[in-house]
Amino acid sequence: MLVLLPPSEGKAASGRGAPLKPESLSLPGLAGAREAVLAELVDLCAADEDKAREVLGLSEGLRGEVAKNLELRTAGARPAGEIYTGVLYDALDLAALDPAARRRAARSLLVFSGLWGAVAVTDRIPSYRCSMGVRLPGLGALGAYWRTPMASVMPEAAGSGLVLDLRSAAYAAAWKPKGEVAARTATVRVLHAPTRKVVSHFNKATKGRIVRALLADGAAPEDPAALVEALRDLGYVVEARAPGRAGTPWALDVLVDEVH
Repeated sequence: MLVLLPPSEGKAASGRGAPLKPESLSLPGLAGAREAVLAELVDLCAADEDKAREVLGLSEGLRGEVAKNLELRTAGARPAGEIYTGVLYDALDLAALDPAARRRAARSLLVFSGLWGAVAVTDRIPSYRCSMGVRLPGLGALGAYWRTPMASVMPEAAGSGLVLDLRSAAYAAAWKPKGEVAARTATVRVLHAPTRKVVSHFNKATKGRIVRALLADGAAPEDPAALVEALRDLGYVVEARAPGRAGTPWALDVLVDEVH
């Protein structure tokens, strides 16, 4: 099982240890694209702070994020699973999983990123600010920029099993599963059962809990149909829609009564 996650806008501070080692990151086929984004981002933030804030969509109160980007090559790095914070990652709570579940997380979780393309939760990265919705002056819109390098590495990363896609729309734009990979991919919406509405905060928290439950249980569904059964066994109410045409993913709705 491969689980695709969005990052978080909020991030923990960089560590005090060794700085980023780009060659150590997962998906080495993305190395050239990562270096291009990193170089332009650092140059942008060094040249004009106000322009950088505009490009990155930062308010005056987040001016310090520009300075953070200036130090990307020298700042201490931490595992991505510690860098990313926010609702989904609080609910996932990787640090509190038992050792076996953490090993499963290391093998199966990929976090998509405007700066790195995608990283494993064990990859050591510095804190940064660069969402997939950013349009860099030289490289253009990052969602479009990442499509070509992602297309070359993600089919192999997806292997032959289930792909559980929990990314938001901006990050899903960087890679869309196709062909037989799409046929074994499942996307998930979380709906408030009484209203049948998606609530953003609630949606993120429940997705984090779902991933945590699968990791803690040791569930290893091999396809979307098996995922539906695994989630139901874990107590979730799931409605599933199989693909209506070839090359499209399954769509799962998880219905929850309480919004928290």
